[in-house]
Amino acid sequence: MRSLLTGLALVVALLGLAGVATPTAHGDGVDDAFLNAVKSKGINFASPKAAIVAGHEVCDELDQGRQKADVATDMTSTTNLDGYRAGFFVGLSIAAYCPRHHT
Repeated sequence: MRSLLTGLALVVALLGLAGVATPTAHGDGVDDAFLNAVKSKGINFASPKAAIVAGHEVCDELDQGRQKADVATDMTSTTNLDGYRAGFFVGLSIAAYCPRHHT
C-alpha cells in the first residue's frame, strides 16, 4: 500500500511538472491528450472509448468520496494493471477529467 501511495504521489507530481493543463471544458483535444498519455505508459484498454469511460469512472468514484489510493487499488484487482500503472491512470484521469481532485 505504501508503494502504491508513493507511486500515486509521484505520478501526480510528475504530471504537475510536465505542465499538464487542467482543462475547463472537455473535448476531443482533452480526450486525445489523455489517450496519448495512457498509451505512453503502455496502459491498454479494449478501445479508446473504454479508456475514456474508465477515466470518467475514476472521477465518479472520487466524487463519491473514495480515496485516490483506494480507486487505484480497485483497478489492480479489476484490470491487468499493476499498482504503478493503476496509480498513473488515476493521476491521468484526474488531470484530464476532474482537476478538482488534484490536491
